[in-house]
Amino acid sequence: MNIRIRSFAREDAREAAAIWNRVVEDGVAFPQLECLDEEGAAEFFRAQTYTAVTEDADTGELVGLYILHPNNIGRCGHIGNASYAVKASRRGQGIGEKLVSHCLEKARETGFRLMQFNAVVASNAPALRLYEKLGFVRLGVIPGGFHMKDGSFEDIVLFYHTLGRE
Repeated sequence: MNIRIRSFAREDAREAAAIWNRVVEDGVAFPQLECLDEEGAAEFFRAQTYTAVTEDADTGELVGLYILHPNNIGRCGHIGNASYAVKASRRGQGIGEKLVSHCLEKARETGFRLMQFNAVVASNAPALRLYEKLGFVRLGVIPGGFHMKDGSFEDIVLFYHTLGRE
């Protein structure tokens, strides 16, 4: 599979929404409760500092995406945050690592000094391993910080990554 990461375009909205919505519907990773329709997806993805889509360059199929935006405002606006989604049928193929690595570079380019992840669900072992592999530092755990779709509560792990800016 030949993977290409590029900027989100309006014509990606339907496929990007389907990938995003699957994660929302699974109810084990994203905090959102509501799915995006095509128009809502176009607005949401365009409103981010940067939205990237990943496509199989051989077929043109979208296989993943990420959003990059400030973690907070004002005096904390130099800290970025991101969310990643990989098409369910393409998970475990290294696409997530490519998305996160690309996102770190884009965060540097757009002026962020750090990345902070506020709510990585503790049972999301692939994400935990990936973030640590890529140099993210584990800050701590918030017990029961994520309300799972099944009604249970799962711990969340906070991470940060410096982006090499002084």
